[in-house]
Amino acid sequence: MNNDTNVTWHEHRVSRDMREAKNNHKGCVIWFTGLSGSGKSTIANTLDHMLHQSNIQTVVLDGDNVRHGLNAGPGMLQDTHGEEFAKRFGLGFSAIDREENIRRIGAVAEIFTQTGVIALTAFISPYRIDRDKVRNTLKQGDFIEIFVDTPIEVCEQRDPKGLYKKARAGEITGFTGIDDPYEKPLNPELVLSAAEKTPDMLAAEIIGFLKNNNYIRG
Repeated sequence: MNNDTNVTWHEHRVSRDMREAKNNHKGCVIWFTGLSGSGKSTIANTLDHMLHQSNIQTVVLDGDNVRHGLNAGPGMLQDTHGEEFAKRFGLGFSAIDREENIRRIGAVAEIFTQTGVIALTAFISPYRIDRDKVRNTLKQGDFIEIFVDTPIEVCEQRDPKGLYKKARAGEITGFTGIDDPYEKPLNPELVLSAAEKTPDMLAAEIIGFLKNNNYIRG
């Protein structure tokens, strides 16, 4: 018997509308995408802090943090769950693993959205088709794609983890922007020039967008 046929969706007594009314703002996914070192996490956390100060319910899903738990790699899982489990469920950085990484994050972000929370996701998410798949799983208007448009030269100068240096030296392969492609969004809701403005300025731009489009009030 296929157990999938026994899985049914359960409606909750507390609806999304009720939660959003209590929160006094809409739930949505703010999806930051851009090269490594572009400033995604910094902007997301700055925005999170600003919204929190305004009593907006938010959560940050950061690429590195998520890969320490939900989407841990085989090396992290092997010691606690065994080699076979790690090979089957651990996620690396191949194209198919990146796709599954983004799919899982999209599913988690949707859950937060249904509870009236603004989910801030900071992932390179280099492939356009993977980002579009997440958008298409959400209600229209729930997915706000923000392209953190920082030139690769600036990202390399920052290189907070030393990854570009390792990629240039051949110590890392399949690195986005060096020997693996990054596909820019075609029609993002916002484009941020993170090489020219401070995180506070960029977060303020996003808050302006949220207010102008009635996600938050005030």
